[in-house]
Amino acid sequence: MNQKHDHDDISRQWCLTRPEIESLQLQRLNQVLHVASHHPFYRDRMGAVRLPLKSLDQLAELPLISKSDLVAESPGEPGRIFSLPRASYTRFHQTSGTSGHPMPVLDTADDWRWWLDCWQHVLHAAEIVPTDVAMMAFSFGPFIGFWTASDALVRADALVIPGGGMSSETRLQMIIDHQCTVVCCTPTYALHLMAVAEKLSIDLRNTSVTCLIVAGEPGGSVPAIRSRIQEGWNAKVIDHSGASEIGAWGFGSRDGKGLHVIETEFIAERLCFDASHPDGRPADDGEEAELVLTGLGRLGGPAIRYRTGDTVRGTYRHEHPCRFLYLEGGVLGRIDDMIVIRGVNVFPSSIESIVRMLDPTAEFRMIVTKSGDLDRLAVQAELTESRCSELAELFQKRLAMKVDVSHVPFGSLPRFEAKSRRLDDRRKM
Repeated sequence: MNQKHDHDDISRQWCLTRPEIESLQLQRLNQVLHVASHHPFYRDRMGAVRLPLKSLDQLAELPLISKSDLVAESPGEPGRIFSLPRASYTRFHQTSGTSGHPMPVLDTADDWRWWLDCWQHVLHAAEIVPTDVAMMAFSFGPFIGFWTASDALVRADALVIPGGGMSSETRLQMIIDHQCTVVCCTPTYALHLMAVAEKLSIDLRNTSVTCLIVAGEPGGSVPAIRSRIQEGWNAKVIDHSGASEIGAWGFGSRDGKGLHVIETEFIAERLCFDASHPDGRPADDGEEAELVLTGLGRLGGPAIRYRTGDTVRGTYRHEHPCRFLYLEGGVLGRIDDMIVIRGVNVFPSSIESIVRMLDPTAEFRMIVTKSGDLDRLAVQAELTESRCSELAELFQKRLAMKVDVSHVPFGSLPRFEAKSRRLDDRRKM
């Protein structure tokens, strides 16, 4: 499939009506369920569900699955949805497992092509053209990272510069030497490159970079973080979201304020879980809920009603040119990361957004402890003591709660190329 065909086809998909989208979803869902009905993981779970389904509403008759359901008992064993003979698979990645050991994730050649199909939506949103030169600013390890982005950019006829195994200084020099127009990295690393460039007296605003595609953590759709990156690079920012277990499911809206779910490749449910609804109830339009996805193209490892753990606020009532489900603010946080501090629900992404309002590149760490029955939140920041006081005031104003903020020396906190790990939860210690 050539680049022009990709863009023409995606433009057509973005303009589909709701009935057209749902008709396509039902057709592809039945294909996935037919494969899953012979799958050892799903055979019993599908129970007495009769195929083919007549309506998308019947999808709710199938049980939900979560990451803990997928992790095999033995280290090194693939997730339980990847049950084909090993010779059927051509791609290997792994993700952290809830049982304490990494979970291998496998893809057939067809599945990998499907990943690239999904990524073309991201590239279309970023307006990638064959003359683009892309720096892949991540380590090419077993984490899925931007592996699919790299292959998708090659398919789009762009020139790809692999940045694995390089220091930040070397990557910046490569960006300059090769006149890169696109940078693929996490939002945190984009901010870190800004700080490194400032030390080296490099003006990123005058480089050839016109677009950053960010993923791996919230930030690309968080206004404070997004604007800092755009100002520091003088380039647009396109958000993306995905997961090893489910695929590349979302891309940033053109205005940068949220994400679209690729509904021609995924069925999205937004469910609220509480004591009265342990299996979840459909969220109202715009209500904060957990995103549940069903992939429609990964037959070598089908994920059906997968609880992503991502909290979102979705609506079909929007004015964006792409008619897919719109998630205002992108991924708002992680269900498993949310902490309740004196009755206030706090997500790490909210903390980061407030830090970035004060300083776009400051490194910080959140520490959660327990005192009696109360959880307590403290923040360590590589800021001056006076700026730490300002940050504490911002937390009070934005979160309506007191957060202890302390100064730590510059360079004393860890840096991350992949997903940042700034939350230090000490409640179980």
